[in-house]
Parts: sequence; structure tokens; C-alpha cells
Amino acid sequence: MEPSSATPLHISALRIGDWSVHSATGQIVRGHETVRLEARTLRLLLSLAERPGQVVSIDDLLARVWPDVTVSPDSVYQAIASLRRQLGDDPRQPTYIATVPRLGYQLVAPVSALPDPANSAPNSQSGSIPTQPTALSTVRPHLPNASAPPVFHPRRKAFVPAAIAVALSLVLLAGFLIRVRPNRDFAAPLADSTQPQKSIAVLPLLDLTQGMKEGEFADGMTEELIDKLAKVPGLRVPPPTSSFVYKGKQVPIADIARTLGVAYVLDGSVRKDGTWVRIATRLVRADNGYVAWSETYDRPFKDILAIQDDIATAVTKALTQSIAVGSNQN
Repeated sequence: MEPSSATPLHISALRIGDWSVHSATGQIVRGHETVRLEARTLRLLLSLAERPGQVVSIDDLLARVWPDVTVSPDSVYQAIASLRRQLGDDPRQPTYIATVPRLGYQLVAPVSALPDPANSAPNSQSGSIPTQPTALSTVRPHLPNASAPPVFHPRRKAFVPAAIAVALSLVLLAGFLIRVRPNRDFAAPLADSTQPQKSIAVLPLLDLTQGMKEGEFADGMTEELIDKLAKVPGLRVPPPTSSFVYKGKQVPIADIARTLGVAYVLDGSVRKDGTWVRIATRLVRADNGYVAWSETYDRPFKDILAIQDDIATAVTKALTQSIAVGSNQN
């Protein structure tokens, strides 16, 4: 007997298109390809999978994926763009996530439940393996919740004291190694704090317009920003040939900053609504990963070169002030 749609089935493994999604491990698998998703990216995918074929609003995604922080819709746009790249989806001809202008996003790939490994053992009475597929209307993906308390099973209680003892031993050993070898690789994977504080890399702006048809404008905006910032006395800026290596790639900010030898990284996005274009920019300190400054610019989409020059000038002025303040605090 299939479960009623009034009592959704919580599952930890889904089939979404060609991908197998495992919420417990945070991995998606397709053939021999395995991709590990960040926690919020996974929650975003599962939030869409809860309502396959339905439009999920941006406000709903913000509430589901970023419930504990206040972020702008730009976070959703960038997260969707990142998720699409990891799924290998083409926003122009989507097979996974479709954009519904001014409404939200729609998961267009088929969704089904994968067999639960815990229930895949042969039935003791019949000796058969259940093969009845789970109805799609009863599937509710299991969204990982970091705040949920751990569940202790009675048979595992005996192992708790031993586990605590082992954990304490590891902590003491780690403390000893850190004191004895302070200059080795025990530091957190952040950018080198010795990088020149007045240095910044500009990453290629994301084209988040409908159909992603403004890639040339986004690239031109990136080059204009690099050109303007490079003219600021005392400010070190890697050239476009270095920055564009990271176009379309998912690389941690700290790793990019370390490779390019900068203390700050500027990223952003381009969106368009009718005759207006919106440029969202964000300055990130590579040593701690915090956003030091952000701003959004709206302009009529008429003279492209004038827009690029105008916004690049405004961003440069704001960034030089922010970087100067950050350098003085150090």
C-alpha cells in the first residue's frame, strides 16, 4: 500500500534527471562522476526537488535555504548559476532548472525516490527485494538540518565513552603538534595574511540575465573594472588574462587570492529587466572570507560603453576607500 500524499515520505536519496542525490553525504553522482555540494547548494536543489514541475519563488528559496541570515536575491541568482554549472545544465535550453521570469525557478528534470539502503535487504518472509517505486507525490526530500540534535541509538551508547577518550587524545596530540611545529600547515585554509593589503583581483562578472545573452557585456564590465582599478596609484591588480582563468569555475576565494597574490577579491553579477541593467558588486577579504563592501547599480541599458565607464568609476572610488580603511585597521 502506497503512503498517502498527506503524509510525505522523508527520504535521503533521490534521482533527479541523470543524477543520484544523496543528502546524507552531500554528494550527487552521475555514472563515474561524483560532485560534493555545499550545504546551502544542496538545500537549494532539494527545495526545488520538493516541488518538481512547480515554480518556486525567490522569497520561498530565501526562506528555505538562508533561514538564519539576511541576504539579497542576488544570493539566489548566484547560487542557481553555480548549481546549474555543477549539474551541467544549459540555462538557454535547461534540462534541470528553468528560470520563470519575475516568478522564480522550476525544476523540470524528473524526480523519483531511490531505494533506501536500510530497506533494501531481502525480506525475511518472502526473500524478495521490494521493487515498488515510490509515488512522486509522496516524496519529500530530506533536507539536512545542522541545528537538529544528534540521535543516539541504544546499541551505540556503549561506544560513547571510548569515542570521547579517542577524541580527547586527538585534541591533545593536535595541541602538542601545533606547539612543537608552529610554522607547518596547521593554519586554516585562508589566504596568506602577508599579501599586500592594497591588492585586488576582479573575477569575471556572472551573466544572470534571461537566457544569459549578455556575456559580452559582463566580460566588458569586468575588463573596465580591472582597467579603472589598475590606474589607482599603489593598488596592485592582476590583469584580465589572470582573472578570466576562473570564469565559470568554482574555486574558493582564499585559493584564488593566494594564487593571484591579492588581499581582496571583487566579484559580482549582471542582470537585466527590460531596458534596465543591474550590476551587483561585492568586495571580499580573502584572509577571513567576510564581505567588506557591496553595492548594486541600476542604469538604463542604452549606451553600453557609458554604463561600463560610469559604474567602473563609481566602484573604483568606493573600493579604494574601503581598501584604504581596511589597510589602516591592519
